[in-house]
Amino acid sequence: METGEGADGPGGPGGPEPGLGLGCASFNQDSTSLAVGTKTGYKLFSVTSVDKLDCIHESETPDVYIVERLFSSSLVVVVSTSMPRRMNVYHFKKGTEICNYSYSNNILAVRLNRQRLVVCLEESVYIHNIKDMKLLKTLLNTPSNPSGLCALSINHSNSYLAYPGSSTIGEIIVYDANNLSTVTMIPAHDSPLAALTFNASGTKLASASERGTVIRVFSIPEGLRLFEFRRGMKRYVNISSLSFSPDAQFLCASSNTETVHIFKLEQHGASGEEDAPTWSAYVGKMFSAASSYLPAQVSGMMSQDRAFATVRLLVSGQRNVCTLATIQKLPRLLVASAEGQLFIYNVDPQDGGECVLAHKHRLFGVDEDCEDEEEGRSEVAMPAQPCPSYAATVAIPTTAPVTATLTGYSEDGGARKGEVIPEHEFAAGPVCLDDENEFPPVEPLFSHEGVCQVLVPSHEGPPGAVRILGRA
Repeated sequence: METGEGADGPGGPGGPEPGLGLGCASFNQDSTSLAVGTKTGYKLFSVTSVDKLDCIHESETPDVYIVERLFSSSLVVVVSTSMPRRMNVYHFKKGTEICNYSYSNNILAVRLNRQRLVVCLEESVYIHNIKDMKLLKTLLNTPSNPSGLCALSINHSNSYLAYPGSSTIGEIIVYDANNLSTVTMIPAHDSPLAALTFNASGTKLASASERGTVIRVFSIPEGLRLFEFRRGMKRYVNISSLSFSPDAQFLCASSNTETVHIFKLEQHGASGEEDAPTWSAYVGKMFSAASSYLPAQVSGMMSQDRAFATVRLLVSGQRNVCTLATIQKLPRLLVASAEGQLFIYNVDPQDGGECVLAHKHRLFGVDEDCEDEEEGRSEVAMPAQPCPSYAATVAIPTTAPVTATLTGYSEDGGARKGEVIPEHEFAAGPVCLDDENEFPPVEPLFSHEGVCQVLVPSHEGPPGAVRILGRA
């Protein structure tokens, strides 16, 4: 899922910060995989188990500061500091390059779903059709965005793109990447934006500003404010990562402090009534009703809430990437630190509180060392408390499975081979894919001479040139 991380952290076009292990870190769209880059290469890990961290791919491409994997497919996008204006798209299982694309300035961020690939520069945004990498739209002269902050909904049938609408205040432009049109502008914060993320269905957007004291959640595409959470009032912080849980009932935020916050969004059943009425829920409903009669400043204060659960890391002052995921049927918080470690915490979705550290993994080096360091630590010795899954906690009625299918992708051209993508992958809920059955959706285009071409303009040759990557 989206982490809200800009290209400047950790790392960025200038490379990893001195003394830190990672140049970049990102979770894939369904938080089943972690991609990390360093000065010596990049790695892809499977994070479907708590006790075991499998490295599924490793490359020696140097100085990587952007690496993004498309769900559980073999498609991975890489940008390195040696060529910060060029994006390389690889099929990592085959060890082949699908295509590459050069831009007029440094690439600051890349976002992708099954329909679109978005490249963000400081003052422009490029939207590609991910099936053939054809450039569909260029948004020029966008407000200065030196961190490359942007978010793309992972649900490609609701393919919304969010990016800053101002360099001085926290305005958010919401853009429809499917229909290539602007949807709305949200006046989210008084100060410039620092983090953005969509929920899995693309119906909610969370944001934080450079002050880092307030996190707001808006409805999409309407842009109405739904929730406002206060991270703290004592000091300003740099929020580097925001992430919804798969069911969008929880939202986590990490910053340059030692604390990771988890906020709980109000739960509603299908009819709009509370599933399990409690005193706090009753009071919240009364405040919500009363807020419609009060000035905006007062009603805003009433809607603010403190963190539902927290995690205290061992160090502060570093940028971390966090995500909420269901691993082995239990809700977990995953935090990838800039020093090259992955922390996995158990989350109690009913009572919240301080999360319990379930395991810590080294992303580089011998993982057993981490286990030795954790021996004797009381929080690790504590048994993991049985918690219901996110879905069980929310208890939202689900509709019957849809059997309809749509033409899909495969390595050999799924449309021609008749392979299909199940309809549930287009649904509004979380997307869970099988790595062995999901392939990069880039479809080659064939000329009359049988030459396999990808429609990628070459800035190294004459105008209109096409870079040929192979022959059929």
